[in-house]
Amino acid sequence: MIVDTQGQALSVLSKLAQADWPDRLKVRKSFEKLVYSGSRASFRLAAGGTSNKPRAAADDLFDLSLTEEQQMLVGMLQGFALEVLRPAAHGADAEAHVSAALLNQAHELGLAHYGVAEAQGGLAGARTVLSNALIAESLAQGDFSLAAALLVPLSAANCIRRWGNYAQQSAWLPAFVSEQGAPGFALAVTEPGVLTDAGQPATRARKRGKHYLLDGEKALVIAGLDASWLIVSAQAVDGPALFIVDAASKGVCRRAEPGMGLKACGLSRIQLKGVKVPGECRLAGEGFDFPAFLDYSALAFCALAVGTAQAALDYVTTYCNERQAFGEPISHRQGVAFMVADIAIELDAMRLLLWRACARAESGLPFRREAYLARLLCVDKAMKIGSDAVQLLGGHGFTQEHPVERWYRDLRSVAVLTGGLHL
Repeated sequence: MIVDTQGQALSVLSKLAQADWPDRLKVRKSFEKLVYSGSRASFRLAAGGTSNKPRAAADDLFDLSLTEEQQMLVGMLQGFALEVLRPAAHGADAEAHVSAALLNQAHELGLAHYGVAEAQGGLAGARTVLSNALIAESLAQGDFSLAAALLVPLSAANCIRRWGNYAQQSAWLPAFVSEQGAPGFALAVTEPGVLTDAGQPATRARKRGKHYLLDGEKALVIAGLDASWLIVSAQAVDGPALFIVDAASKGVCRRAEPGMGLKACGLSRIQLKGVKVPGECRLAGEGFDFPAFLDYSALAFCALAVGTAQAALDYVTTYCNERQAFGEPISHRQGVAFMVADIAIELDAMRLLLWRACARAESGLPFRREAYLARLLCVDKAMKIGSDAVQLLGGHGFTQEHPVERWYRDLRSVAVLTGGLHL
């Protein structure tokens, strides 16, 4: 196991040495130190312990400080988001597609490693939930839609690591940290229809001998058209379950489903008609908790909302300080200053609720209430922040000259998407 982890770290460093963007962003040393820190996990494993302690100090307290590795991770990913993702976001939104070059650059970051356990060559440790939230939040400061698309492999790895049994983990997870990169996965959970309940999927899984037959329909699936494999939620006789489905299976029908936002994600509608799935492809880890699966997914979208809201706050603050009206910056007007202050207050509340839920989750404490409250606040305030950002730019906010109109469209997705990502 030590050799595996060290080998993966050396592989990432080798790819990094051939890339030019870390030098352009001046983050090469931080990235190399981050990967080295991750490789030390193998020695902690051999010693039978880990230095990463859970964040929660008690039921009602949690630590707001980040580890040195998490600080480096945030700094490196924020640089990538601002210098690489944000300039590419407008074109990706217009073309409704993520370029292969951008996918390759994201692959060099090794994000999927944070969804694979240390024992299997990855970097997922005791503080995985918060680290994954920080990854999503940092990338979303570049663009919500691109961040969501790039996080799908990490989400799939988290699902299999958390909800798969040992045999399933051994069969699937090594590919996520391999030289070839993570396999093409998509999470198909959201369903069409009025007042649908993700906790009670309408998609059915009927047991037939050693196989299951899946029938149903999934909507707004991120990266669903390009995926080779699908993680599908369905209602089995003994309750909701997750199945790994070959996207090329007979009975799987996929089509594009363009939305108001998240255009770069390649949203799709997927129909399942008598799709035959082997029994061993049902994720069957010990203690499978479908409501908890949905809670982790809710936290993923909250993290994207927090990152995009932070981008909106930074953007409108600069704009309002530079925009002149009646001989002075418009930020001197109380109506403008108060609106910007409200964005900052609401953003801090969103982040604190998100981090508290993550702290309880990675400490093994119940976190359903906290995840619900975080999502409730993010659904409400993220849309308001997006709307206020457009309003603060006036007529400019309505045009594509500025990114706030795209952020507004993307932030509205937090209210309608369920299970497409997984921390």
